[in-house]
Amino acid sequence: MARAAAVTPPGRLPASGDRSGAVLSRLQLLVTRKLDGLLQGDYAGLLPGPGSEAGESREYRPGDDVRRMDWPVTARTTMPHVRRTVADRELETWLAVDLSASLDFGTGQWLKRDVVVAAAAALVHLTVRGGNRIGAVVGTGAPGAARAGWRGTPPPAGPGTLVRLPARAGRKEAQGLLRTIAGTEIRPGRSDLGALVDMLNRPPRRRGVAVVISDFLAPPPQWGRPLRKLRVRHDVLAIEVVDPRELELPDVGVLPVVDPETGELHEVQTADPRLRRRYADAAAAQRAAVATELRAAGAAHLRLRTDRDWLLDMVRFVAAQRHARTRGTTR
Repeated sequence: MARAAAVTPPGRLPASGDRSGAVLSRLQLLVTRKLDGLLQGDYAGLLPGPGSEAGESREYRPGDDVRRMDWPVTARTTMPHVRRTVADRELETWLAVDLSASLDFGTGQWLKRDVVVAAAAALVHLTVRGGNRIGAVVGTGAPGAARAGWRGTPPPAGPGTLVRLPARAGRKEAQGLLRTIAGTEIRPGRSDLGALVDMLNRPPRRRGVAVVISDFLAPPPQWGRPLRKLRVRHDVLAIEVVDPRELELPDVGVLPVVDPETGELHEVQTADPRLRRRYADAAAAQRAAVATELRAAGAAHLRLRTDRDWLLDMVRFVAAQRHARTRGTTR
């Protein structure tokens, strides 16, 4: 799907340069002010889902994981019970940050890349405040694509550039991780989201939280299997970043659009209502396929848009996850 060349909106987060540190500091202040006091609770990380330590038992409800059945309590009470679990107090969180060329686009208040960096900052804040460790793998476009004259010739296919940042505890280390993510240069070309997710599977790690941040424009068969494999051992959160122009086209006459991953340029007659309807239908089908694949993988799904308050959406999501965990449980 071709994307229109983006115009940098006011307040955009720079990808690199001398101002990146100052912008990250302001972003950290924004995250701290809005999240502190709203998301306080008895969990160690962003996903307040199942942990590995045994907790209290409660009666079984339809939809509960039968693997958590508490058979001794079930036998004593003659009523099916499941065993609650609590999160480990020292959680290890890994981020898979997709910085493909398609992320360097946006027609709302932010570029998609900005939302990716902002979401990573919020995740880091929620993780390190409990003394937990956080690491990341970062992927961008195919190396050498920029030198290949990519606007005239499609860039080479491949896994792209993948960088691993080891998991460490402490705010200083977390800020260094954020600076590395924000300073990563987006390369032209397609990166392999499946290979990026698979980096979280190797080497095998202790059970923790894995977060994949991407626009998920890569075909679901490319990343679905690695994500399902990741879910076997970890709680998985998928953060999908979307721009409104990827969902529908405005009626603005002839619109030149360029695919940032391949460099292909097209002119689209947006005054044609049938074309706009087909585009919207195709975009809806694409997003539905992404949601279906994430649901099949057992991943929690959070969608952030460049034209919405991404931080408020994150607050609502975490609050909803926490409410779902504690609803109907005994304390």
